[in-house]
Parts: sequence; C-alpha cells; structure tokens
Amino acid sequence: TQTAESSASAGAAGDWQLQTAIAFDIDGVLVKGKHALDQGRRALAMLNGDNRFGIKIPFVLLTNGGGVSEAAKAADISKRLQTEIRADQVVLAHSPMRSLAEQYGDKHVLVVGGIKRRCADIARAYGFTNVSTPNDLVHWQPALWPFMQPPAEDQLSAVPGRDYAVHPFDAVMVFHDSFDFGRDLQVVTDILRSKDATAGNDFVDGQVVPLYMSNEDLVYSNDYPQPRFGQGAYHVCLRAMWHALTNGAPLEYTRFGKPHRVQYRYAEQLLDHMAAAAVPGVDLASMRVGRRIYAVGDNPAADIAGANGAGWTSVLVRTGVFRGPPGANDAANPATAVVDHVEDAVRWILETEAKRLGSSVGSG
Repeated sequence: TQTAESSASAGAAGDWQLQTAIAFDIDGVLVKGKHALDQGRRALAMLNGDNRFGIKIPFVLLTNGGGVSEAAKAADISKRLQTEIRADQVVLAHSPMRSLAEQYGDKHVLVVGGIKRRCADIARAYGFTNVSTPNDLVHWQPALWPFMQPPAEDQLSAVPGRDYAVHPFDAVMVFHDSFDFGRDLQVVTDILRSKDATAGNDFVDGQVVPLYMSNEDLVYSNDYPQPRFGQGAYHVCLRAMWHALTNGAPLEYTRFGKPHRVQYRYAEQLLDHMAAAAVPGVDLASMRVGRRIYAVGDNPAADIAGANGAGWTSVLVRTGVFRGPPGANDAANPATAVVDHVEDAVRWILETEAKRLGSSVGSG
C-alpha cells in the first residue's frame, strides 16, 4: 500500500510548485514585535525543503504592515528569520496601490502616514511623481497645525516654498499608520472639503477629491501583552470627524489591504510568477484551477475573513490577536483549521496536501 509520504515523494517537485502555495501574515505569526518566533524560523525552513517530503513549497508574506518598501521588508524579515525572502515575495498593505499610478502618476497626491518622508519615497518608487505630505503643508503654514514644531527640511517630501493655496490636490492616499493622529486628521479633512482641493480655501459641502486607504486593521499584535491600535483606528477617527464636520455626510473611500479582494489578487499574481519561473511554459489558467492557496494568520477579521472571501484555505494561529482556547474557532470568521502556532500550521498543510495530491502524484 502506498503511503502519503511515498506518493508525495515520488512526484515531481513541480506538482507541489503548481498545486500548493502559502501566504503568511507576519506580525503575530512569524514575528512578535521586534522578536522573531522560533516556530516561524522552523516553518519557513520546512517550506524550503526541510520536511519529510523534501519538497519546496512556494510562499509569500501577505501583511497589512507597510511604511517601508517591499525590498526593505524582505531584507528585514530575511535577517530576523534567517531565511532568504525576496522582494517579490512580499505584499504590503500599500503594494497594490502602485496600480493607482496609472491614473495619478503625474497628479498631485497627498500621501499620509509613516515616518518622515518614507511613504512619499515609496509612492515615487511606485510611479507617483507629484507627491506632498502633511509635513510639507505644516512647513508651508505652521498655523495649520500649531501643536508641533515646524518640520525640518530633511523631513519634507516636496521642495520647500510650494504654495499649497494655489496647487490643488487630486487625491489623498493613506499609505501607512499615522504617526500624528491630530495633524493628519486636520490635514486630510481640510483637503477633502476645501474648495478646489487647495489648502486654506473655503470649505464646501461634500467631498472634493477621492480618498484611498491601505489598511483597516483596528488592532494588531506586537510585544505588548494586549493588541495595539492599527491604521484602522485612524480610519475610525477620520470617519467620526468627517461625520461631525459635514453634518453626517458619508465619507467615500477605496480600501486596500486585507481582508479586501484586491490584496489577494495581487498575491495570486506573485504566486503565478513564481510558478512560471519554477516550471517554464506552465499553463497558468489550468494551474489556477487545481492550485490550493493556504493563508496563515492571527487576525480573524483580516487574515481569515480575507482568505475565506478569496476562496483560499484559512489557518488561524493563537500567537497574535486571536486568543481562543484549544478547540475554539472564531465565531464571526471561522478558519478552516485552528492551530497553536505557525510551525503547526505548516505541518498541517503539508500533511493535508500529501493526502490531497497522493492520488495524482507519483505512481502506485
């Protein structure tokens, strides 16, 4: 009788490369704040062939984090987990926003969030050539937000001296967590409701320019014993301020990040590229029909809800936001499987896939 192990081992590595893939959240799954989880190191080693099948499994990192480039995140995680991660294996909350450059490449956009000018630099790398930040506006007019020292020139994204009273904005894009909620609430609500989208102009009824936001996670997991506010907390505050300032007018915006489908389509495209590189000439359309993608995450509202909505197989771990006892699942967004940590998740995935592919891999 052929075992799952012998059957899987007998098959070509290409079968797994084409029919199995994994997407990992980072915070609360592979790392905890500044500390890498040992289970994360071992889990990625298993996917690189250190498993009883000797098979490598393609994977991506799918996180609602951001504020750095994909290359910088890949380098950071590679060092912390002692496993080589490429930039094309990383999907940040704002990664799919690069597609907006087709519409706004030369338009004036307000980029919000992150440290100093870092998100503006990321936006330029994505193809946005006309970028300003809240720091630029406060430097132009310190009275716009008098509760901070005017930013130094090394913190500015735009050339000093730009007059925002005559240079209108075409869109507002929240790339990452706000490092100054008050300032960013003031600046964003100002631009969204200023006549002609110019700073300091008269306020009008209704929203003047489009708003795009990258990550609505209300909380996330780090070194602190309890979850901390994420970018979604800023979204809640922004909606509340908009409601109060406009007598209840709805705030319209386009959302990126998990659990939204755009994030999963982007990850699927990266996995398609990896499959094509592993098996040149593969029929991608046929491959997608048989491929099973697993998502491993700690946040039911983001990781699990998004994976379920995308038709992926979801695996929930207990090392982050989710704290359910053994045997429990999330009531609102139940996962396909619940395990203690990411190493257990990878073991479960490998065994599940060995059984699933056993009838089509190898010969009896």
